[in-house]
Amino acid sequence: MAVAQVNPISWPTSPRNSSMRIDKFLWAVRLFKTRSIAADQCKTNKILVKNEPVKSSKEVKIGDVISVKKNTAIFSYRVVELLKNRVGAPLVKNYIEDITPQTEIEKHKIYQEAQREYRENDFGKPTKSDRRKLNKFLGD
Repeated sequence: MAVAQVNPISWPTSPRNSSMRIDKFLWAVRLFKTRSIAADQCKTNKILVKNEPVKSSKEVKIGDVISVKKNTAIFSYRVVELLKNRVGAPLVKNYIEDITPQTEIEKHKIYQEAQREYRENDFGKPTKSDRRKLNKFLGD
């Protein structure tokens, strides 16, 4: 008896697979490094579906528009297809479509530039001796 082999990346979506938890989806399409970070972003109302804040257990469907708040900008993505597991970066474009307006991308670039200027490159966070000098200067 021959067993048909199925490619797990292109599994068809059946009625019981027609939705997926949003925290799992955001992690699977690599918008967040871990699923718990995605869930935390949902708790802090930084994830919107159809312009409404959602809980991490919200089921996302094909065609939904997901908005992710990052600093001063809101990035928008349309769900093209649901997936079973986390996929590699080159395959992400098969599952989400970036529909972020150019103005939001520019806002994010301006924010990043302002952060870069706030503390010069190659300095990073203050060292212990920098902190002591600052405390001495401020009189603490």
